[in-house]
Amino acid sequence: MDILINILNLIQWIVFSYLFITSLYIFVFAFAGLFNLPKPKPKDQIQRKFAVMIPGYKEDEIIVEVCEDALQQDYPKELYDVVAICDTYKPETIAALKKLPIKVIEVSFDKSTKSKALNKAMEVLGDDYDAALILDADNLMENDFITKVNVAFQAGYKAVQGHRVAKNMDTNFATLDAISEDINNHIFRKGTRIMGLSSAIIGSAMAFEYKFFKEMMKDVHAIGGFDKEIDLKMCRDGITIEYLPNALCYDEKVQKAEVFQNQRRRWLSAQVVYFKRFFFQSFIAFITKGNIDFFNKAFHTFLPPRILLLGFMSIIFLVSLFFYPNPFALLWIKLFILVVITFVISVPGKFYNQKTLKAIVSLPRGFFLMFMSLLKLKGANQKFLHTQHTSTGTNIKKNKP
Repeated sequence: MDILINILNLIQWIVFSYLFITSLYIFVFAFAGLFNLPKPKPKDQIQRKFAVMIPGYKEDEIIVEVCEDALQQDYPKELYDVVAICDTYKPETIAALKKLPIKVIEVSFDKSTKSKALNKAMEVLGDDYDAALILDADNLMENDFITKVNVAFQAGYKAVQGHRVAKNMDTNFATLDAISEDINNHIFRKGTRIMGLSSAIIGSAMAFEYKFFKEMMKDVHAIGGFDKEIDLKMCRDGITIEYLPNALCYDEKVQKAEVFQNQRRRWLSAQVVYFKRFFFQSFIAFITKGNIDFFNKAFHTFLPPRILLLGFMSIIFLVSLFFYPNPFALLWIKLFILVVITFVISVPGKFYNQKTLKAIVSLPRGFFLMFMSLLKLKGANQKFLHTQHTSTGTNIKKNKP
């Protein structure tokens, strides 16, 4: 019996240590995110030429309006091209796109991926650009988005992440998804930049020096999570990624439970893959070269997803109440409080409303779906899991708060 108790105590200490380290980590960056991030300071006045690339797979419902919206930037028209990269689109969609003053590149693959589409597009486009700006097929940029990104390039950055925000919160899951993204914006983009480290990139609303991006993408063959791969590789190579909290890009949030689960399954699978590939490599780089940026970015793959962290800590907190004032129960209660504080300071004030209260009802289901996704990771990163978009949301910019 004593042996069993000792084993259980050891397991509890291991779990507590893991959750304590990861919870303290996100708290530090969440606290840093409360401060203002300095704006980039231009070193030149050059207006770069942008290729605004919009890869999409079967996005017939929204792509035409999204491309029309992308043409409305306040940046000089001759200095940016909207490029629709069309994978498995209907003929009538292609015809409609070709009527617009944009470039249309049709692609087809046995296994479709975003990285393949981007590589093919840059092969067709050539090298007549200074910057590559990547959007998802549902993204809407604020009209000054390119102008703000250009300022970051003028300041000397090679990679820039814009501020992606929700364009829809019409269901509980969409609201939770929107809150989740802004929590990550606060911690892993704004917070890390204030601490002098690179922002995390997120797969869209991001821009890169064109030739650098084209060369880097040649070695990227990820089926899912290609953004995580280039994120890690850039930090490995000493490239700082800037974050622009005032450069807004609207993104469609998932509306249904099954879409939420598929998307999270893909993300979790990519996290596991890149943890195996880069975590220990980054630790060695930190010890031997002092590359803290690479290690910090790889450490993200070690962190539990925020909804799983909150879910597990809530369960542990409730159990601990029954054992209070046991010293270990008190430790768990204090850790739960730390996690709650982290979330409270990370959620933007705009979400403290009645709609969020209603969405919180769906949190247990979201936790359950995330937990089930953990049990179904096998093969998720070996095939393309498409998230279908249905809403252009082209009025969102007119109605923004």
